[in-house]
Amino acid sequence: MKKYFVLFCCLFTIAFSSCRKVVTAPFDSSVQAETDDKAIQDYFLLNGITGVKKDASGLYYTIDAPGTGAHPTLTSGITVAYKEYLLDGTLVDSATSYYFSPLSSLIQGWRIGLPMIGTGGKITLYIPSGLAYGIAGSGPVPSNSVLLFNITLQGFAN
Repeated sequence: MKKYFVLFCCLFTIAFSSCRKVVTAPFDSSVQAETDDKAIQDYFLLNGITGVKKDASGLYYTIDAPGTGAHPTLTSGITVAYKEYLLDGTLVDSATSYYFSPLSSLIQGWRIGLPMIGTGGKITLYIPSGLAYGIAGSGPVPSNSVLLFNITLQGFAN
């Protein structure tokens, strides 16, 4: 009798625990944008960073060297050297020379920032998650991560 009671309890627990609904709050991109903006502002404060500009999209940037000549467009293939970091300083990715084509296929933060410089230009981008990989993340980049990129535009072709 005792083993039937234990068996009944196990089956009862399994049956009702599988019916339990998991309630998750819906993703709110405006709340995430505020969270990202605060994280970026805190990063600047913590690291004594000043003189950073913010564009209407929420992208923060500094043009470290403007470069020369024309600037790339969304249809340009670009060659860059870059380092990608999380705000905690973790190096996520880097390349000393890498070709991407076209610029329009890259994350929104790059599409906004890279046309600001010419060949040989250097830019630092502080990219909120909504202009990067968002809720999905990508490879070693966790979801909703603010990213910091140091980019040198080595060249481009239209």
